[in-house]
Amino acid sequence: MYEFAIAWEWLAFAARWLHVVTAIAWIGSSFYFIALDLGLVRRDHLPPGAYGEEWQVHGGGFYHIQKYLVAPAAMPEHLTWFKWESYATWLSGFAMLCIVYYGGADLFLIDRHVLDISAMTAILISLASLGLGWILYDLLCKSPAGKSTWGLMALLYLVLVAMAWGYTQVFTGRAAFLHLGAFTATIMSANVFFIIIPNQKIVVGDLIAGRTPDPKLGAQAKQRSLHNNYLTLPVIFFMLSNHYPLAFATAFNWVIAGLVFLMGVTIRHWFNTTHARKGKPTWTWAVTALLFILVMWLSTVPEILTVEERAETAPEFQRFADNAHFPAVSETISTRCSMCHAAEPAYEGIVRPPNGVKLESEAEIAARAREIYIQAGRSHAMPPGNITEMTDEERRLVTAWFESAVGETR
Repeated sequence: MYEFAIAWEWLAFAARWLHVVTAIAWIGSSFYFIALDLGLVRRDHLPPGAYGEEWQVHGGGFYHIQKYLVAPAAMPEHLTWFKWESYATWLSGFAMLCIVYYGGADLFLIDRHVLDISAMTAILISLASLGLGWILYDLLCKSPAGKSTWGLMALLYLVLVAMAWGYTQVFTGRAAFLHLGAFTATIMSANVFFIIIPNQKIVVGDLIAGRTPDPKLGAQAKQRSLHNNYLTLPVIFFMLSNHYPLAFATAFNWVIAGLVFLMGVTIRHWFNTTHARKGKPTWTWAVTALLFILVMWLSTVPEILTVEERAETAPEFQRFADNAHFPAVSETISTRCSMCHAAEPAYEGIVRPPNGVKLESEAEIAARAREIYIQAGRSHAMPPGNITEMTDEERRLVTAWFESAVGETR
């Protein structure tokens, strides 16, 4: 069973690695095509049906690119589709959600001081929110409100802020931010799967059959692509936020999430305007900086992080507290780890417990048994640089504690 913990950790790492690689491919191609689309220039010599062209230089060669708003008069022999980057990113991200948050629901997904629910209930809420989020978004886009680009984006922003608040009322702060990123990424990937690619396939089918494609299909796909463009940066923030408890584990975390979405808009607006050769709106960077300062201030308004200390050990972690090795392990953790992993760290330069992890009480140590085992028992990741000089004997003690506690439950 304890070897399963090691295998599970490697599985989580593999899923995370795959997710990062596919996300780079998706976001990279997305940013490239947005910049290309905005930089197109109309010229008189363009072929019939061509909207614009652009010359680019890269890798020692020149590229001449032309765009057709609907389609060319005849289908090219080879056509490259950009879709699997999106699908693979969502699938790998969902795999990570299952491995880390569903597999470790009692530790990472549920905070019973926020809402006392079972692991299965939390997982069902998670799954339902992702599916219902796409349905609500799609209905908004197809409603009369969808005819107004910025009006629709304002409505979408309100939905995202409402979801940020809702998630913080159900899950841990860390899981709430991760779910907000997953909620947004699901909308983005579903845009590709249900709207953008199907519309393109209809256009291709019409061309092959000799019919004139409907321009509305391209306009609809472009609207969804625009939304994806403005949502990309906030999604990246939420996916990285689990490393920064000052973002997710503070009293105003849902407000911080709302401001992050605004920063994503201001940053992308600068790039979009610049790529469209409509000037350089430097005011957007000033606004972004002010929003970020506001985020920093909101994260430090409460003196104590909202993750409250558990007075009692949760039943699922009681086996680690009851183990014969626990008193010695608890003393070791107090000596080697608690100067950083405390509500008020004693180590110079650290003002908040790293990743929001506190190891001051027996309940907190028992709840983090698996992480302690991986980080300080089976590897030398903690303490960083072995700054507190944790001995090999103490690491063997941590390993024996976890493995014997797990073995007792077989």
